[in-house]
Amino acid sequence: MPRQAPTDHPDTLPPGMRPFGYFDGDTLVAKMVDRDFDSHFGGDIVPTCGIAGVTTVAERRGAGLLTPLFRETLRAARERGAAISTLFPSAPRIYRGFGYELVGDYVSVDLPTAALAEVPAEVPRALSRGGSLSVRRAVAADYDDVRRIYTEWASAQNGPLTRTGPSFTATADDFIADFTGVTLALDEEGKATGYASWNRGPGYDETSRIGVADLIATSPAATATLLGVLGSFSSVAPTTRIDTSGDDLARLVLPTQDWRVVDASPYMLRLLDLPLAFGSRRFSSAISAGLRFRVAGDFLDDLNGGWLLEVSGGAARCTPSSDADHDKRGAPVFDTRGLGPMYAGVQSAANLRMAGLLSGDAGDDATWDALFGGRQFHIRDYF
Repeated sequence: MPRQAPTDHPDTLPPGMRPFGYFDGDTLVAKMVDRDFDSHFGGDIVPTCGIAGVTTVAERRGAGLLTPLFRETLRAARERGAAISTLFPSAPRIYRGFGYELVGDYVSVDLPTAALAEVPAEVPRALSRGGSLSVRRAVAADYDDVRRIYTEWASAQNGPLTRTGPSFTATADDFIADFTGVTLALDEEGKATGYASWNRGPGYDETSRIGVADLIATSPAATATLLGVLGSFSSVAPTTRIDTSGDDLARLVLPTQDWRVVDASPYMLRLLDLPLAFGSRRFSSAISAGLRFRVAGDFLDDLNGGWLLEVSGGAARCTPSSDADHDKRGAPVFDTRGLGPMYAGVQSAANLRMAGLLSGDAGDDATWDALFGGRQFHIRDYF
């Protein structure tokens, strides 16, 4: 919202971004952006609306402008095929009224670089069952390997963005140019099994540090090997800062308890389209279930009411169900905010009940937990 109208107007919008604004006459007084993403859930890909750039002019805050703006933005996102929506809140309280709830945190942690240097050299060899690992600096030609490693890791989690599609347009050269270095860990056959993308900060004194944007590995040996490379900077950069989330596997090979969170950005999620959200992801093929439930309190209205979730053979089908059938059979009632933490697998049915986000019949609670549990929640991109 510039003080004066801009003199130059872009001919096209950035790819993967759909801005929405609330106008008072000709004056823009509130805005937000729908980012076109996909997220990994249950081993499959779920179309995602990432909300970003939420701003209201200071003089109009508290006037309720975000309610119609969110309604229009989320409905448009659903029309383009988004099943869920996520965001990084400035204040979670603001977004709970729109159905979002906390599911994780994007964090930066500081570790003494010397602690990484203490990762024993024999650890990678022992964990690779006698094989030897090597490392080398990545070049643009290795970009496909980097993306393969990230996808292999991300598809085993709930939550990470796919880093594909219209919102991710970086080329291999762009990626390499963004960092001081990208280090690959290679197994005994020369296959890349992990990478670390890092930037060397300025100076050599106690304030100097190594910043790690990604530390992603698909084997414990690769994790330990990459930590050892970062540890080699201990004489010139006493601190290493790693961007991560959740219970990072790197902690399982660290020799010390050092893991100091220096910055945390909460992450919130809500469901937009129940049939698409449940139908897009996979479930354990060992579980077959028919779960009736209700949704209450959603400001979009059309999610409220009775639903039937049927799961069989690893696939799910979610359809509207009549209130009369629910009254006869009994069914749990999810506050719209409770659906996000259950879907992400970060809160059990019992915890949602204690938080006031789930009520009613508890007979299917164990089945809900079994369906949505079992994967760690992680995010690696801030938007």
